[in-house]
Amino acid sequence: MATATAPVHAGAAVAAGESALSHGRVGTHVVPPRLGILSKPPARWAAILLPPGPRRAATAAAAAKERVTVEEGPEWVELEPIASEQELDRVLAEAQQLDLPIVLLWMASWCRKCIYLKPKLEKLAAEYHPRIRFYCVDVNSVPQKLVNRAGVTKMPCIQLWSDSQKQDEVIGGHKSWLVMDDVRRMIEQEE
Repeated sequence: MATATAPVHAGAAVAAGESALSHGRVGTHVVPPRLGILSKPPARWAAILLPPGPRRAATAAAAAKERVTVEEGPEWVELEPIASEQELDRVLAEAQQLDLPIVLLWMASWCRKCIYLKPKLEKLAAEYHPRIRFYCVDVNSVPQKLVNRAGVTKMPCIQLWSDSQKQDEVIGGHKSWLVMDDVRRMIEQEE
C-alpha cells in the first residue's frame, strides 16, 4: 500500500499535478498574491461569528449611556403623508389655527434623490419639533390638480407654507447637505 505524502510547498503540489487550495490559489489556477484578497474564502470561514470582547461592550455601553443623557427630544420625526387634496386642506387649516408653519416634501417613489433626502428631512423635523410640522406628498398617489395647485415642477421640492399660502420653496436636485442648508435658511427666515 503506497502512502501519498503531501508536498511541503503548495507550488510543489501544483508542479506534481495535484490541486492545492491555499491563499491565492484555486485548483491549479494561480492567483497573484496581490489579488489574493479578491478570491472568495471558503464558506466555513464566513460562518464564524465572534462575540464582542469586554472592551468593545464596555465602550459601546458608555457611548449609549452618554447618548441617552445628551438627547432631550426625538432623534427623528416621521414625515406624515398627505394623500388627497382634502387632507392637505385639513392640514393647512389646522396649522393656521395653531399659527404653525408647515414644510411639505413633494416626492415620488421612483425618485432617487427624493428617497435619499427624506430621512435627512426626518432628522431636521426632530430639530424643529413641535414648532414646525413636516409632511410628505407622493406626487404619483395624489391628483395632478393638487400638484398644480402647489406649483410643483421639479422633485424633490420642499415647500414652506404659512397661513395656507406657499411662502418659499427649495428644489432639491443638488447635494443633500446643500439642500438641508437651504431648507434651514428658509425655515429660519420664516421664524
